[in-house]
Amino acid sequence: MFFVHSAAADNKIASEVCTIGDVKKGRFKKIDDADRIVRDPERARARTMDRAVRLLAAKPRSVGELRIRLLEKHWTNEELVDEILEKLAGYGYLNDLEFSTSLAASQLRRNPQGKRRLKHTLAQKHLDPQIINQAAEAAYKAIPEADLIDAAIEKRIRIKGAPRSREEVKKLIDYLLRRGFDFALINEKLAGIIRQSNGE
Repeated sequence: MFFVHSAAADNKIASEVCTIGDVKKGRFKKIDDADRIVRDPERARARTMDRAVRLLAAKPRSVGELRIRLLEKHWTNEELVDEILEKLAGYGYLNDLEFSTSLAASQLRRNPQGKRRLKHTLAQKHLDPQIINQAAEAAYKAIPEADLIDAAIEKRIRIKGAPRSREEVKKLIDYLLRRGFDFALINEKLAGIIRQSNGE
């Protein structure tokens, strides 16, 4: 599925997720239209396509991510970039739904987490909210959130031990909240653990 992102939206997103490392590398630096010089459209088109292919060869990217990276260069413009993105989508090299679904599944396999954290991770990839919701729904259908929180709790207890005080319970709750799990689900799971520890 191909979405053409507006420059205003991409610049807003970029400013929200830009890191110090990105600034040092010159990424997400806004280039005014007046500073863009496209003297030879055919050459600029070829250079833009070449850069797009190299960026995709390095790692999979969303349409929004790739658009931002391509517009870092002053020798191309929005019209050429959107043309290249559409071609790549037509060739099957860009598909936000496939990209987000694969990324969501990979995130859950590698690091058990709740919906809130997963959606935040996907949003950082400049994906459409509808695509994010579809990817998250598919990921949690394959691996239910209840199973993921069980895995997260088991791992935490294996490392830190079972909570034995109010303070330790609070630390476990905070840990699970940082992992993006819903507070109601956390309470439900911890209530069972506390009952077991009390021998009920």
